[in-house]
Amino acid sequence: MEKIFIEPTKVTPLINFDPDEGMLEMRGRSSPENSIQFYAKVIENLEEYASSGKDSFTANFAFEYFNTSSSKCLFDVFKRLGKLEDGGISVIINWYYEEGDEDMMEAGEDYCDLLDLEFNFMEIEE
Repeated sequence: MEKIFIEPTKVTPLINFDPDEGMLEMRGRSSPENSIQFYAKVIENLEEYASSGKDSFTANFAFEYFNTSSSKCLFDVFKRLGKLEDGGISVIINWYYEEGDEDMMEAGEDYCDLLDLEFNFMEIEE
């Protein structure tokens, strides 16, 4: 399990995964050419984190936009976060959305409901 840091581009979000700190941050826009390949390492690291012996994990998400294929990959990320919880790791999920962006707020609510996870919804004032 390794640290992952990916600078954001016009089509990919910033990704900062720090297993030592028990933290994942994703923010920006997500519409990569191959979403499955782009998110694969994050998903692998979350699977490895489950057996790391750590007791907590914090995930921060602040998307401006994500396309349909990214949505499926994010679903897989949230499934892995749910497995961490099931394994006894305390997981905090913070979902940030811009003030007035009801679509992004509802996207977070959908993930929350579909996977029976607890999200902290944080409105970012413009």
